[in-house]
Amino acid sequence: MARQPLKSLTESMFYVLLALWRQERCGTEIAAYVRQLTEGRAALGPGTLYAILGKFQEEELIRESWSQGRMRVYRITENGRALFRREMENMRRCVDDGQREMREGEET
Repeated sequence: MARQPLKSLTESMFYVLLALWRQERCGTEIAAYVRQLTEGRAALGPGTLYAILGKFQEEELIRESWSQGRMRVYRITENGRALFRREMENMRRCVDDGQREMREGEET
């Protein structure tokens, strides 16, 4: 059976791609960025983070830019950018639907 490509992102996956959107980062920098950006709400443990990084490399959403010893630095690929943009658009539609439903519910 053929492997299905990744079609949607978990919250943790979303923030990993966001962390790589503007600059290359190593795993600890990604975790620190996500922790700071979300004020600790979406902290990434090492097991979760490195599982995501492995999956993203397999899916060619990120690439390793360089490594030194155990430190590996990653960058987002065009495939990763495209998936992130699609996810943002899906999230935007969900929020729009929710806001519309809430407004209509308040009018009744």
